[in-house]
Amino acid sequence: MKTIKLKIITPEKITFDGEVVSVSLPTQLGEITVLPGHIPLLSSLVAGEIRCRTENGLQYFALSGGFAQIKKGEINVLAETAEHGHEIDLQKAEEAKEEARTLLGSKDNQTHANASASFQKQLARIRVARKHHSHQGQQIKTDNFS
Repeated sequence: MKTIKLKIITPEKITFDGEVVSVSLPTQLGEITVLPGHIPLLSSLVAGEIRCRTENGLQYFALSGGFAQIKKGEINVLAETAEHGHEIDLQKAEEAKEEARTLLGSKDNQTHANASASFQKQLARIRVARKHHSHQGQQIKTDNFS
């Protein structure tokens, strides 16, 4: 099976470094899926979920934004933050989402923009944490994210 080398790098650490069969990335224009043989591409990334298919199954990462460089046989993701599902404290993410939600009604443009970015980041973190926990056989509530 053909694979691509994927590296997810944050300022603090290398979150992932390995071979994947495919990877789906959240771009400003929507989600893209990269397969072996993909054309070279440089794209900005938004808060969302990175979904990696390896030969051993799926892995999920919560992303707050960054850039992806796709070139022959490799993908480099430079991220502000990227967290694997097991690294996310679901309760803290829920609390941060609610805190951001309260600031969304602000009349101040900068406060509203920051709250919106934080809200999107927390939604991604919650989705990834829930997927990780559900794959671990734990019971997860499935309410909507709004």
